[in-house]
Amino acid sequence: MSLELTDLCRYPIVQAPMAGGASGPQLAGAVAEGGGLGFLAAGYKTADGMYNEIKQLRRITGGPFGVNLFMPQPALADPSAVEVYRHQLAGEAAWYETPLGDPDSSGDDGYEAKVAILLEDPVPVVSFTFGCPARDTLDAFARAGTHTVVTVTSAEEAQRAQWAGADTVCVQGVEAGGHQSTHRDDPQIGPTGTGLLSLISQVRETVRIPVVAAGGLMRGAQIAAVLAAGADAAQLGTAFLACPESGAHPLHKQALTNPLFVRTELTRAFSGRPARGLVNRFVREHGPYAPAAYPQVHYVTSGLRRAAAETGDAQGMALWAGQGHRMARELPVGELIELLAAELEAARSALSMRSPR
Repeated sequence: MSLELTDLCRYPIVQAPMAGGASGPQLAGAVAEGGGLGFLAAGYKTADGMYNEIKQLRRITGGPFGVNLFMPQPALADPSAVEVYRHQLAGEAAWYETPLGDPDSSGDDGYEAKVAILLEDPVPVVSFTFGCPARDTLDAFARAGTHTVVTVTSAEEAQRAQWAGADTVCVQGVEAGGHQSTHRDDPQIGPTGTGLLSLISQVRETVRIPVVAAGGLMRGAQIAAVLAAGADAAQLGTAFLACPESGAHPLHKQALTNPLFVRTELTRAFSGRPARGLVNRFVREHGPYAPAAYPQVHYVTSGLRRAAAETGDAQGMALWAGQGHRMARELPVGELIELLAAELEAARSALSMRSPR
């Protein structure tokens, strides 16, 4: 990593910012205290809600941390396709006895207000999902002393992030849980993606800035693998999801290793944007018909997801998870980071012993 990021954490371990409640102050603070780089997820929160969580986190830890922002989304959705999907979900609304949400809610996620707060009261790191900020925004964060990270899913996106002035790119492989952070979700293209190891190599040959690798990483040996492939650090999300400090719903945590949920897939069912989650009833029944319409579909299904969680029905919840979800370990964050670090060191030692002298 660059000198700035190297100083932020004892281990090359970054906690992914998982929006929806998992990545709150308790998780980010525990990761920072454990020697990793913790992240608050500001997506789906108001600007005031984000700032209140930053204040809570600062009371938990004096260590460095990051805040993740969602980029405003262009209006690409076909309103008629969204309306057809709403009709398809009418049975779900009746079953859960809750109305469908308004698809015309704001698509900018309070981005400008959040940027203003983070420039007024800077944090060590700010990362961006679903796009790349303008150069003047990244320059403003640089003047504020904030290290910027742009999440990318291709070498082309990484190159644009470097041109715009990002300090680091987070390279997200198709194995990653949750939303794919493509900078433009083309409605004409189905859910696709590149495997992490191939993507690291492609990005490394394209840009000069540091690389954080994300996608299905659950063990220290996998961290060693992405570091050997050219990454400067590893970002883990699902690995931290089962920790007691995680704000994920208990049913979500249990589902990671529940034999009822045998696989993950990319689906638009819950949000209208490709996201990897455990395959449950909702994904099977509605995934094939969900339009490319983010965040409209996210708002339409928000009440359904909340009702499913409140009634204890994991088959109606968005159970985001990476491909390595069955390897989740229910450990406190500090213990998990120490174990990951020990596994990383063991893998490095084993590789060194095998290397020709």
